[in-house]
Amino acid sequence: MSDLLEAFQPAAQYFWDWRDAVSLRQQRGPTVDRGGRRAVTSGGHLDGFLDVIESIVMETDEVSLLDIKRGHRVPVLPGFFRPEKAWDLVILKDTRVAAAIELKAQVGPSFGNNFNNRAEEALGSADDFWTAYRESAFGEQPPPWLGYLFLLEDHPKARHPVKLQEPIRSVLPVFRNTSYTERYEILLRRMIRERRYSATTLLLSAKPNDERATLTEPAHGLGITPWMRSLQGHLSGF
Repeated sequence: MSDLLEAFQPAAQYFWDWRDAVSLRQQRGPTVDRGGRRAVTSGGHLDGFLDVIESIVMETDEVSLLDIKRGHRVPVLPGFFRPEKAWDLVILKDTRVAAAIELKAQVGPSFGNNFNNRAEEALGSADDFWTAYRESAFGEQPPPWLGYLFLLEDHPKARHPVKLQEPIRSVLPVFRNTSYTERYEILLRRMIRERRYSATTLLLSAKPNDERATLTEPAHGLGITPWMRSLQGHLSGF
């Protein structure tokens, strides 16, 4: 377990509790959300992670210079291909845009189409962000830190190799015999390597029964500790 993973464990329980509460309210309503999608699109399910991130950032030596935007404080930045984008958390330092963070989650048992959607969202948001920065939408300032946190349900269907279609051309070899967990790992590693994001982290959490929810880190180098240390280091030197 990485140094900071323990601090994020309660956030996993919060995620599942929130999801269960939203699903229960939906079942009691006039229509039933058969796919459970509303439970992870209604907002707030990842607030536990935001709380921990904010508390760690607040330990920074120069905290008096920081202005953390989230929720009702409107963490919205201008875009290039669209007018603006609401991030999950934006950090200003001495009025300059120091960091922006996107948090996403996916639960089973259907992972296929959602994986492609998540990949397209992540890449599109990053391209929009960096193009807006290049075109001085944030003003004249050093490059911000762009972070991506992804929580995936630890589910058998997320760990089993997925069949490929390949009707026209063969896929890249790296994707052969991969599960959705492994595909997310490839995606997150490549988003760093291709400089779409400053840092990414991949976390797994199985749906709890009677026990408490837990977090695990399936990919070396994509844990929460190096992700947070990267953010802290950037803020200190920004």
